[in-house]
Amino acid sequence: MSAASVEQPFDADEPFSLTAIADEIMERHPGYRVEIIGGHLLVTPSPDAPHARALTKLMRPFIGAGLDDGETEVLQSVAIKLPTGAEDYCIPDLVIVDADIDDHFIENNAYDPVCFRLVLEVTSGNWRDDLKTKVGAYAEAKVPVYVIVDRKHQRLHLLTEPDGSTYTNHRVHAPGETVVLPDSLGAEVTLDVEQIIKAGQKSGG
Repeated sequence: MSAASVEQPFDADEPFSLTAIADEIMERHPGYRVEIIGGHLLVTPSPDAPHARALTKLMRPFIGAGLDDGETEVLQSVAIKLPTGAEDYCIPDLVIVDADIDDHFIENNAYDPVCFRLVLEVTSGNWRDDLKTKVGAYAEAKVPVYVIVDRKHQRLHLLTEPDGSTYTNHRVHAPGETVVLPDSLGAEVTLDVEQIIKAGQKSGG
């Protein structure tokens, strides 16, 4: 589920603020994730249990590789400030960031893209946003690695080498394959596509 616009009365003398609308939506709907990309609101309902389960499975290889100690951290739901608009930001499901991320705080709980080594999204009902809208946003932010766990089509996407509003290298992996992530993360990480996709499916589905 996503929302491109939200109706709300505004005082003509007051500046228009998407951030204020985003904050109001989150206040009225606890658990919802609201992001702003290209001046548009993206609203995602609370994740289901399989979504959370897939994230748990995904964190293990990153932590096991030592990426949650020393120079980097493995975190969930940390906002990244985007260059696509004055108020733009995304909240990836999982990120690998430099350990000095606290020094890169900008505003509204969002951080400078320079400290993000990887962003990862596990798709929900608004899977098109992860596969299209966010590709351009993360590329423009120059995030080196973007991983998408596409639960709808049961695929894992690995995007690297950001160039303008796209990624030069975009590979799609199916269950049965293993994916070796770039060395730029700071450690060797291999993902088992079948294990991750299976974790993200509802029981009996």
